[in-house]
Amino acid sequence: MDIFDIKTISPMLISEMQDPFDSPDYIYEIKWDGIRCVSYLSDKADMRNKRNKLMTPIFPELENLHKQVKTKCILDHELLVLKNGVPDFYEVQKRSLMTNSFKIQLAADRYPASIIAYDILYYKDREITMLPLMERKKYLEDVVQENNLISVSRYIENDGIKLFELVKAKSLEGIVAKRKDSLYWQGKKTKDWIKCKVMSTEDCIICGYILKANSMTSLVLGQYDDDTLIYRGHVTLGASLRILNQHKYEIIGYSPFGYVPEGNNDAVWLKPELVCIVESMPTEKDSFRQPVFKGIRDDKPAIECKI
Repeated sequence: MDIFDIKTISPMLISEMQDPFDSPDYIYEIKWDGIRCVSYLSDKADMRNKRNKLMTPIFPELENLHKQVKTKCILDHELLVLKNGVPDFYEVQKRSLMTNSFKIQLAADRYPASIIAYDILYYKDREITMLPLMERKKYLEDVVQENNLISVSRYIENDGIKLFELVKAKSLEGIVAKRKDSLYWQGKKTKDWIKCKVMSTEDCIICGYILKANSMTSLVLGQYDDDTLIYRGHVTLGASLRILNQHKYEIIGYSPFGYVPEGNNDAVWLKPELVCIVESMPTEKDSFRQPVFKGIRDDKPAIECKI
């Protein structure tokens, strides 16, 4: 079957995180803080997230994305919303959960979305995933006509450490190093792509919350070690009951860890289903250092949040 017609592509994933490095065998790109999507572009734009949810109706400003490419193609890209010129994950994630068309249009007018394309999987009438990355990049640069809706990810060769330091100075998320000869394996985690992050981020399960003074909310975090749910502490900065209440959750009458961890006697326990992103300073310890709640994600099941 033609991959363009069946529209079930799962993006290739990164399996490793390392410190920044220099190598002539890699290119280096900025790691953007958005939602990973695949767009099928022909006589219309069909954009889907990693769980194959149709995103175009939620981002109507991108419904003419197909007019910005020269021919039928499939693009792998990041979906972004910028605030003050910087990607804001919370804004793009908040929009992705909207259902009211009026509110969607208001959000689109206030903070219009755009995409940054970094790979192409299909060109004209054929799949090109088995071409080396640098050949795919040539197709990508040829097919995209850049404007305020779409841009092509820039890359540099050799100097990964320099790019990382520039990204760090701009308070961006990090960089991705990609082998020049890497092929595109759908849905597979690959060591050919390596992320180097300024801040460490973890996907955690929200297992409960504690209401604190000054209207603050502390979220109780967990991750799986094989099939066992492990307590991972709290995140308070950036978290709020208001944000939590924008999502469906189920209150339960017991700790999902099988015991009440110290300092959690006042917790309201939740069924461990909601996944959130926690950003923290890198540390070799098991706990998070200066954790910051970055948003709730609906594109990852809780069981995949591993230590």
